[in-house]
Amino acid sequence: MKIGMLTGGGDCPGLNAVIRAVTRKAIVSYGDTVIGMRNGWKGLLQNESIELKLASVSGILPRGGTILGTSRTNPIGKPDQMQKILDGIRWHELDAVIAIGGDDTLRVCNELHKSGAKVVGVPKTIDNDIAETDYTFGFNTAVQIVTEAIDRLHTTAESHHRIMVVEVMGRNTGWIAVMSGLAGGADAILIPEVPYSVDELCGILKKRHEVKPFSIVVVAEGALEKGQDEPVVQSHKLDEFGHVHLGGIGSVLARQIEDRTGIQTRVTMLGYIQRGGTPTAYDRILGTRFGVRAVEAVHEGEFGRMVALKGERLDLVPLEKAIRGPKRVDEALFKVAEVFFG
Repeated sequence: MKIGMLTGGGDCPGLNAVIRAVTRKAIVSYGDTVIGMRNGWKGLLQNESIELKLASVSGILPRGGTILGTSRTNPIGKPDQMQKILDGIRWHELDAVIAIGGDDTLRVCNELHKSGAKVVGVPKTIDNDIAETDYTFGFNTAVQIVTEAIDRLHTTAESHHRIMVVEVMGRNTGWIAVMSGLAGGADAILIPEVPYSVDELCGILKKRHEVKPFSIVVVAEGALEKGQDEPVVQSHKLDEFGHVHLGGIGSVLARQIEDRTGIQTRVTMLGYIQRGGTPTAYDRILGTRFGVRAVEAVHEGEFGRMVALKGERLDLVPLEKAIRGPKRVDEALFKVAEVFFG
């Protein structure tokens, strides 16, 4: 078989583990040819590709990013581009396409499947918010990076008797904030699923400062204050998938906290650091397992499906179920985090 493969959306630790696994499994187990499409769906639109050999993927397991490149190219709602992608699949004589990406990439995948393309999806996002899978690769690395940052900020906060606000990624869900906040001993965690009150937050912080003169607040970029309808944004310009650029809530929150408590407050915005660099062992293994299972799915004819982690087992779920909406933080998990607030 001739299998096409692409990585779409934002970069993510573990992508190269998937690329390596798909290539090795396809070539070694089945004698397939693997064609890597450059820069996500753009590669199929512009016929930019490279044949992946075993030598092509040697040594890439510990590398961050993606050797294929990525983009946020979005053909949905553009019939001419969707047709061009379908034409590109035929032009390359691909028997199947494995698309590695987040919610937006998987939505494109599903539309192509409905148009007759033979596609298999692999979930990728540091936000861990894709439905139907317990975890996505990249999430573990992001949590580890944020946790290490919180650990370092503790020393500065304690030395200067400050409140430190740490802004992390999380557009619609607060998985990174909750998990890293728990692991890093945060004194308050704000997530999109639970609107917050600045007054209540400041009350928690002031009470804590009667005992310990420093605090760590972790806030997801998409967190909402009670009574607000929209999160803080960097710009009202939209990307190709129609998303505004979030970011800046940490700075707003830090000003509010300092004004109301009188305690010196500083903000750290981790930004892209969260998804760069070497993937953890967990993400390397999970990405490898996803890649191998995706190739098996192709040879089983299980198209229109996404590889998913269910407990310790890998499953195949319909793309339509996987894209039904973001997977929210469990209420029980957040209640565990609340035990340590203040």
